[in-house]
Amino acid sequence: MEVFKGLKRFYWPERKLLFASIFCLICTTALGLVYPNLLRYLIDDIIALKKFDQVPMLALLVVAVISVKAVFQFLHGFSGGRLGNKVAYNMREAMYEKLQYLSFQYYDQARTGDLMSRLTADLEAIRIFIGFGFAQILNVFLMIGFGTIMMFSINWKLSLLTMITMPFLAFAAIRFEGKIHPAFRSVRASMSSMTTAVQENITGVRTVKSFAREPYEVEKFTIRNEDYRMNNVATSQIWSKYFPVMELIANLSAVILLGAGGYMVIKGTLTVGELVAFFSLVWYIIGPMWGIGFHINNYTQSKASGEKILEILHQYIHVKDVEHPVVLSPDVVQGRVRFNQVTFAYPDAQPALHDLTLDARPGKVIGFLGGTGSGKSTIISLLMRAYNVKDGSVTLDGTDIRDIHLQSLRNQIATVFQETFLFSSTIRGNISYGRKDVTMEEIIRVAKLVKAHDFIMEMPLGYDTVVGERGMGLSGGQKQRIAIARALIKDPKILILDDATSAVDMETEQEIQAGFKEVMKGRTTFIIAHRISSLKHADEIIVLDKGHVVQRGTHDELIRQEGPYLDTYRIQYADHPDVAESSSSQERRAVQ
Repeated sequence: MEVFKGLKRFYWPERKLLFASIFCLICTTALGLVYPNLLRYLIDDIIALKKFDQVPMLALLVVAVISVKAVFQFLHGFSGGRLGNKVAYNMREAMYEKLQYLSFQYYDQARTGDLMSRLTADLEAIRIFIGFGFAQILNVFLMIGFGTIMMFSINWKLSLLTMITMPFLAFAAIRFEGKIHPAFRSVRASMSSMTTAVQENITGVRTVKSFAREPYEVEKFTIRNEDYRMNNVATSQIWSKYFPVMELIANLSAVILLGAGGYMVIKGTLTVGELVAFFSLVWYIIGPMWGIGFHINNYTQSKASGEKILEILHQYIHVKDVEHPVVLSPDVVQGRVRFNQVTFAYPDAQPALHDLTLDARPGKVIGFLGGTGSGKSTIISLLMRAYNVKDGSVTLDGTDIRDIHLQSLRNQIATVFQETFLFSSTIRGNISYGRKDVTMEEIIRVAKLVKAHDFIMEMPLGYDTVVGERGMGLSGGQKQRIAIARALIKDPKILILDDATSAVDMETEQEIQAGFKEVMKGRTTFIIAHRISSLKHADEIIVLDKGHVVQRGTHDELIRQEGPYLDTYRIQYADHPDVAESSSSQERRAVQ
C-alpha cells in the first residue's frame, strides 16, 4: 500500500465522497443478506406451514428491499464516480505542473510517448481503482464477514465444514497477485515503448518519407507491438493457470455443503429452508472470493500505474529557487552578464566547457562560433539556468543567477532556438506567447521588423491564421521569422539568437540583421551562428573548440590572424577580396 500512501494527498481531501461511497456499499451488502433469510422464511414458515396468505406481504417486502438496495447502489456509483474523476483531475493537474517545472536534465532522457502514457492510461487505471476498485475490495471483506456470521448463526458445524476450502482459495488468490503484478508492469512498460514509437514516427513523418523508410518504421513498430502482445499473452497465461484452480476450490465448497447439508436434512438437524438459505450464503461468500482475482487485477494495474505516476511526482527538480531568491525588477535590470571561470559537464559526459570567462556589458553583442559539440549552446543553457553551474559562476548585474528567482530571470531573457517550435495556434497567438498585455500594433511592428508581415498578410486569415502542429504549413524561414518576432515582442534585457537566421536566405538574413541593429540597442545580445555574416557586427566573437576558447576578438581582429575563424571565413567568402588581401599580408609578414 506504499503506492497509495504516496497518492494520499489526492484522494484524502475527497474523503467525504470516499466514505459516502463505502457507506452506501455497506448498506447494499447488508441488504443482500435479506434474501437468504426471506428464502428460509418462505420455505420453513410459509410453504411448510401452508400460510399462503402471507405471500403478498412477503412479495411487497422483497420489492421494498430491492428498491432500497437500488437507491444505495445508485448513490454508491454516483459518489464513487465523482471521487474517481476528482482524484484523476487533481493528479493530472499535479503531474502536468510537475512536468512544467522539471529541469532540462530530466527531459534529456525522458520519452514523450512514455509521458503521454502516464498522463492517460496510467491515470485512467488509478481513477477506476480509487473510484470503484477500492470500495469493491472492501466489499469482498464485508460480504465474507457478514455471510460468515449469518452462516454460523444458522449451523456452526456445517459452516466449519463448508469453509474448509476457503484458506486454499485465499492462498491461490495471494499467489495470483504475486505473479500478476510484475506481469502488468511489463505490459505497461511495453505499451509505453510502443506509444513512444508511434509518437516519434508521427512527429518525424517527413523525415521517414524523405528517406523512404516506411518499411523500416513498420518493422520497428511490429517488434514493439509483438513485445506488447507477448507481455499480454504472458499475463493471460497467468490468468488461465490460476482461475480454473480457484473455480475448482470454490465449487468444492458447494459439493461439501450439498453432501453434508443433505445428510443433516435427512437426519432432521437442519431444515430445508435453512439448507437453501445456507446454499445462498455460501455463494454469497464464494462469489466475492472467486472474483477476488478480478479485484486483484484492478489493484495490481493501479499499483503499477501509481508507481509510474509517483516516479514523475517524486522526480528531483535540479534547477529551482533558493529559499529567499532575488526577484528582478525590469526597471532596474541593466543586463550585464559575466561568466567567471565556468567549467561544466553534463551528467555522464566529458566537460562541455573549460574555464570560460567573459564579460558582456549592457548593449554589447557577443558572438559564438564553433563546430558541433564545441560548447556554444551550453553557454546559453547556463545563462538561462537550464542547468546549474557547479564550477565557477554566472552573474547578472553582479548577482549570481543561482540566487535569482528563476521566473524573473527568464522573463529578462528571450531566446530564438535553431530548432523552431510553433504551437498549434494562430500566428498572432504564437508571436504574443511571451506577453499577456500585447497589442495588435506591437505584433505588427515586430513582424515587420523581421520581414514577416508581408507573408502573414498573404495567409487566408492573416494574423488569425491557425498554423499546423509544430508550424506545419509554413516554410522553415517563415517559422523562424515568427519565432524571432515572438522573442522580440517580449522586450528582453538579454537577447539570445541560437543560429536564428539559419533557415532564411542570405538576402533575407541581411534585412533581418538590419532590423536587429535597432532592436539590439540597450540589450545584451548573444549570437550563436555558423555564418560569419551573422557575427561580423558583434563587439566580441568567441571561437570555441571542444569547450575551450581558442580565439576571441572582433571580426576585423580575427580575420587578421590564422585560426579557425579565418578558415571559416575563407570557406564562406572564397571570392571576397578581403580574404586575398589578408592572405597576401600574412605571406609578406612570413617573408619578413
